[in-house]
Amino acid sequence: MLVQSSAAGPPPRAGSQYAQLSRRVKQAGLLERRPGYYGVRIGVVGFAFVATWAVFVLVGPSWWQLCTAVVLAVLFTQAGFLGHDAGHRQIFRSRRANDVTGLLHANLLIGLSFGWWVDKHNRHHANPNTEGADPDIVVAPLAFTAGQARPLRGARAAIVRWQGYLFLPLLTLEALSLHLSSVVAVFGRRMKRRRTEVALLGLHAALYLSVVFLVLSPLQGVVFIVVHQGLFGVYLGSAFAPNHKGMPILPAGSTLDFFHRQVLTSRNVRGNAFIDVALGGLNYQIEHHLFPSMPRPTLRRAQVLIRQFCREHGVEYCETTLWRSWREVLRHLDTVGSAPDPV
Repeated sequence: MLVQSSAAGPPPRAGSQYAQLSRRVKQAGLLERRPGYYGVRIGVVGFAFVATWAVFVLVGPSWWQLCTAVVLAVLFTQAGFLGHDAGHRQIFRSRRANDVTGLLHANLLIGLSFGWWVDKHNRHHANPNTEGADPDIVVAPLAFTAGQARPLRGARAAIVRWQGYLFLPLLTLEALSLHLSSVVAVFGRRMKRRRTEVALLGLHAALYLSVVFLVLSPLQGVVFIVVHQGLFGVYLGSAFAPNHKGMPILPAGSTLDFFHRQVLTSRNVRGNAFIDVALGGLNYQIEHHLFPSMPRPTLRRAQVLIRQFCREHGVEYCETTLWRSWREVLRHLDTVGSAPDPV
């Protein structure tokens, strides 16, 4: 199930715009692996995990542990970004090394199935914002197109009507949804390395719950988990949502070529080094979708080349601030929910 066909994009057709761009990118050395960067990044995140859990144990049964929950929500998301990079084979040339890295960061550290996520994410990369093909625009209880909203009735229709306002609160359930989807996937379908995935997910759950409830009182433990997992979901969802939501949605069977499909359905978030770290490089969504195996630290350099290429060929290149991207996401959700009336 660890299908990583999106790692390098489709074979470019000679003379196509994507082929021209690929040559420029390769000549600039932008696809070369960055082992030093990832070695430091993995080391920092790993050390921070150990240090934060050590502090958790030392502080003991205290409501101050809710501050620890906030820190762990950040670390879980940062580990998720490393799992994402491993899934795209950005870290190592070896598929096995990337798979091991992904399994450790996803299954063991944060409790999400790496194999399930890679399969789902590759389908998104192949057909971003495409009806009937992109799993990321089929997310109950939300609706991302008028066609999804129109036939709804009852409670689901009421949620969609107000989804522009409910989106952020609903993100507090995102981590729970991902955990449940991971469990369903590893037990409900054929999966490569199923035993390894089950063992690592089980080990994560056992260690996480044991530490929380051995250190905290039952009430404190429950509140800690709710705050931690809720913020983890909000952070993770906030990093992914601005990338495509509110951008053009392509009809099923669209024949748009790879280059235009990836650029026109993606949105970049303008920022600085802090934004790069906070969003795990996903703020360079156009560059990432065109070259999924490009290492995260190279995306900023690639942006200059790719933005210029789009300008030369008259292709719209969408880039905005973080706040404006969120405004566009919420406006799109509100528009879908209110017109036409889904009830």
